[in-house]
This record gives sequence, C-alpha cells and structure tokens, in this order.
Amino acid sequence: MESNPPLLTTYKTLFAKYPRPVYPSRIDAIEECDLPIIDLSNLTSNNINLVEKCKKEIVLAASDWGFFQVINHGISHDLILQLTKLQVELFREPFEKKKQEKLLELAPENYCWGTPTATNVEQLSWSEAYHIPLNSISGSVGGSMRKIIQNASRAMSRLAHEMASILGAELGDMNGSYIKQNCTSNTCYLRLNHYPPCPEPSGAFGLAPHTDSDFLTVLYQDQVGGLQLLKEERWVNVRPKPGALIINIGDLFQAWSNNLYKSVKHRVVANSICERFSVAYFLCPSYDTTIQGYSDPAIYRRFSFGEYKQQIKEDVQLTGHKVGLSRFLAL
Repeated sequence: MESNPPLLTTYKTLFAKYPRPVYPSRIDAIEECDLPIIDLSNLTSNNINLVEKCKKEIVLAASDWGFFQVINHGISHDLILQLTKLQVELFREPFEKKKQEKLLELAPENYCWGTPTATNVEQLSWSEAYHIPLNSISGSVGGSMRKIIQNASRAMSRLAHEMASILGAELGDMNGSYIKQNCTSNTCYLRLNHYPPCPEPSGAFGLAPHTDSDFLTVLYQDQVGGLQLLKEERWVNVRPKPGALIINIGDLFQAWSNNLYKSVKHRVVANSICERFSVAYFLCPSYDTTIQGYSDPAIYRRFSFGEYKQQIKEDVQLTGHKVGLSRFLAL
C-alpha cells in the first residue's frame, strides 16, 4: 500500500484551477550559507568571560540572523538516532492507516499532509507531519514509541528554555520567569516532518514560505538539505551541519523585543530524488498570555497569543496565507 499522501494528485488539481507553477528559478536559492555556530559547552565553563561571550553570541545571532546553529547542546546523538528511526517507521506506514489511526491516542487530525487551505500550487506544502502536543504524551499507551518521544521532547524543551532565558534576560526578564510561567508542557508541541520526493518538474515547496508563530523553535534536520531563509531580501540555502541543531526566532520574540530579535521568513524546497526528515520543537505560550514590547515606544500593540492565532486563522482563510505581525503594529 502507498505510504505517501496523494500530493501529486492535489498538485495537479490546484494547477488545473490556477495554472501558475513554481518554476525552479523561483525556488533555487542564489547561494549557500553557514549559519552562526555557537558552542553551548561554554555556558557551563568556569571561566565567566567564556559564559558571557557565549550569551552575547546567542543574542547577536538572534538579532542579525534570527537563525543560528548550536553544538554541544546536551541532546545525545543516540536519542536523535532513536527518534529519526522511529520517525521513518511511522511515515512508512500506509497513508490510509496514518489518516485513521490514533498515534499515542492522539486524534486522527494530529496527522496532516499538504495544505488544506491551499488555493494554488504556491501555497501547497509537499510534506506530511505528526503534530504532537506535549501534554498528550504523558499516558501509558505506546510503549517504547512514547518513551522516545517523551525523552526527545523533554531534551528539546530544556534547550528551548535555556535559549529563551538568555534572550529574555536581554529584555529585562533576568530570572526567566515570563517564559517559565507561560510556556509549559500544556502549551508547547513537537512536530515530526516528512518531505517525500517531488516528481513534479516545475518544483514545489516542501514547506511554503512562512515565519514561526511561537517564541522560538528548536529544529533537527537530516543531511538532505532544502531549508532556505530570507537574508537581505535573497533566499539562501542553509547548509546542514552534522550534530548541530538549529534555533530560530519566532514572531512572539520579535514583538516582545521590539524588533531586536528577527523572526525570519523561511521555507523548505522539495527534493526531486531524496526524501527529507526533520523534527521541530515549538516554544509556545498559553492562549491568554499577553505579548507586549519590553520598552517604549512599543512597535506592536499589546495582544494575546490567542488573539494572534485567531488573526492568522482568519487571514489564511481569507487570503490563503499568514499576514503576521504587521496586523498588530502600534498606532
């Protein structure tokens, strides 16, 4: 039985309605880049100068790039191997089974593929994913699968909170209480991503251009490549680095920091030959959490995360894409 979702059928249907393909010249990045690489082992050094230097590197990378890579991050290679092996097994299951079964007692809608709201091929994401809320993996069903996902999410959560604490301290949240209080296992989630090979010669986005709607994201990607980010109005390829994890800033940190930190538009380009796997951890607050600039004058008006998510939903339904922070500019 076929394991991949019917993405080609969906592509052809959308193309027939709106014949504007994503030509390769539009999805090929101009150059390849190495993101800033930060060695997190320096945070535990007995040399206070090394500790402070490392923190400054994190703040600078979040400000200049909005993306950076971390090494010696404390998440073991064995755990990442276990998670990726599990991920491959999950996505190898027949498509009909993935649609219907409850992974770890999750609702079937936690499995998703393509872009249900897409009205043309440029909005279609050539991918499938499992969306796993952290508060859903504390039960007893699932055995070793649940244990691996629990261990991975806890490790990525620790890293996300460590990065957010350092970035928040620059904004005056010296003890990290704001993130600790508002971003918990009840609000954050893990996403397992699979990008099947794309046979469409015009090319497609594995994941359409977007910014993340959280505080920050921790990303593991395999060595296939395909992640691109917008840097100085040009798309650049992010070169995978073995053993490194990617940290990228989300919209909420940009709003809180008054644009000090950058939530950068990024995308994944589908590969015509190789499939690609990634795992993302999203540091999200509760829906009633208030977001406001840390200093005056504030660039964005005060808003709740729930209000922000609702506006995104309405914009996607109306226009087919997320508008984001520009909806919340202060008057």
